[in-house]
Amino acid sequence: MDERYEIPGALVRDRTVHVPLHWSTGDGAGIEVFVRELVHPDQRDRDLPLLLFLQGGPGGKSPRPTRGGWIARALQAFRVVLLDQRGTGRSSRVTGAVVERFPDARAAADHLLAFRADSIVADAEHVRATLYGGRRWTTLGQSYGGFVTLTYLSRAPQGLERCLITGGLPALQPDAREPYRRTYPRVAAKVRRFYERYPGDVARAGAVADRLAAAPVRLPDGDVLSVRRLQTVGQVLGSQAGAEELHWLLEEALDDGAPSGLSDTFLDQVARRTSFWDNPLYAALHESIYAAGPGATAWAAEAERGPEFDGAVRPLPFTGEMIYPWMFDEIASLRPFGPAAHALAARADLPELYDPARLAANEVPVDAAVYFDDMYVDTELSLQTAEAVGNVRTWVTNEFEHDGLRTGDVLGRLLDLRSR
Repeated sequence: MDERYEIPGALVRDRTVHVPLHWSTGDGAGIEVFVRELVHPDQRDRDLPLLLFLQGGPGGKSPRPTRGGWIARALQAFRVVLLDQRGTGRSSRVTGAVVERFPDARAAADHLLAFRADSIVADAEHVRATLYGGRRWTTLGQSYGGFVTLTYLSRAPQGLERCLITGGLPALQPDAREPYRRTYPRVAAKVRRFYERYPGDVARAGAVADRLAAAPVRLPDGDVLSVRRLQTVGQVLGSQAGAEELHWLLEEALDDGAPSGLSDTFLDQVARRTSFWDNPLYAALHESIYAAGPGATAWAAEAERGPEFDGAVRPLPFTGEMIYPWMFDEIASLRPFGPAAHALAARADLPELYDPARLAANEVPVDAAVYFDDMYVDTELSLQTAEAVGNVRTWVTNEFEHDGLRTGDVLGRLLDLRSR
């Protein structure tokens, strides 16, 4: 497939490449990986450097470009390559129906392991070799894309001209519980500030939780909305406008004329924010991104969740970027993934993703934005990694939240770091 067309501000070329499911052995049926290339119309004939975007997630497809934003900034100097990471978007998707075809949980978990960062890097190298003649490229890794970047630097640094990372320098030590020990207090602080800004939401959130605890309330897709599922909408507090989004959500929550006492608008929005229909891999693979080698993740977020996050506490505590085992029972899109997710959480032999020695000797320029108030990625762990990896420059800032790439000129600031 090779399709070309134009959108406002960019010429688009869409292609698909075929890759093996398991790069290490070449075994198994092949899958497809979708590649979208963008170039500014005024630069269509120029020999521009390449910028590969590594999407956040895991389990997230590449952004679908519209006007403006970081893509417009990148198109001033690059051909931009947007890769739908394997299992997402227009690449061969992993859905509940796919996972249910496997004979047992172990086989399904083995299949999911083929969609981790090591395979994403192998796909990118195949794309670079087959579609771009082996030219080195700059990578831009947002959030989980930064995790993928360090795997790339560990496995195939020869393909990289420069690496840019926004909110995604991971801890190099494979301890799945440590990130949660550090981010739970960050979440609690965000929730406190939220209620300080919107004190009326203390009563609103508590009233919603009380109604959910009193009698079952169903979401539009038929799922029962539990208090603990409601708490997960707090993930939005890690974004620039998150406090406002949560406030507007709660503002329209109560409706005494509705059978449940909750408005259809509120229930629809909560369903959209917590259903995972568009990205079930995010939930299925989430804790595995924090671990490699000996030791199981063992549902680390659940293990580190303290009593201060109990749904009976008032003011109601919200949670953040955490995946819990009960989600695979309560959420329709995730139920087919349940056996595989539990099998993954019990696995103590996950493949290593980072090579500390190779990273320490790294010569590829790496420029990273570290968000001081990041609710998802701990600042101290990120800076420890920056010290352990060669040729890294960091820009530590509290101007932005985790979504700074989308809300400010973070890309421009990173591109300018080496010229200072």
